[in-house]
Amino acid sequence: MFGLIPKEEQFFKLFKEMTTNILEGATVLKDMLDRLEDPMESQRKIKEIEHRGDALTHTIIQKLNKTFITPLDREDVYSLASKLDDILDLIDASAQRFIMYNVDRSTPDAKSLAYLILQGCHVVDKAVSRLGSKANDQIFECCVEINAIENEADRVAREAIGRLFDEEKNPIELLKWKEIYETLERATDKCEDAANILESVVVKNA
Repeated sequence: MFGLIPKEEQFFKLFKEMTTNILEGATVLKDMLDRLEDPMESQRKIKEIEHRGDALTHTIIQKLNKTFITPLDREDVYSLASKLDDILDLIDASAQRFIMYNVDRSTPDAKSLAYLILQGCHVVDKAVSRLGSKANDQIFECCVEINAIENEADRVAREAIGRLFDEEKNPIELLKWKEIYETLERATDKCEDAANILESVVVKNA
């Protein structure tokens, strides 16, 4: 029976490993869009990081199924793991769009969105690192900051797509870039989804 009782830091440690891995993916994406020198290699690195993230998610779910007492509500453990995994999935999807559409250039708006994704991931990592501590106010502050980053990304994407419809004469290019901008912006949405779970966890465990 004692083997069923977890050390609380095991789940928190795995979550921190997830956010560290997500940060690595976001960093590679930002570097990719800043230079776009070898997008195939950048996308390959991100895919490796995404596979690592899948393995961490699987480990958390397995541990959840085998653990009798969890440090957080079981549904919150599952939801947070799922939402963190979604962030990396969208980072990977963003990189894939450049390969799928044979895009050989970046734009200031794409670079801005990649920067905002990285910023959002930094704050998610900061919030997750405080799970299990008494730093509830700091987690709340992180959630507010993530919301602000998502709002800024939404503004950048909206304005970028507006300019596309005003300026881009090639309908194929318009559709390509519209999807690229929307996919990048959705990555920040996933950061906000994770923040919502973190906020709920803090309220339940206050």
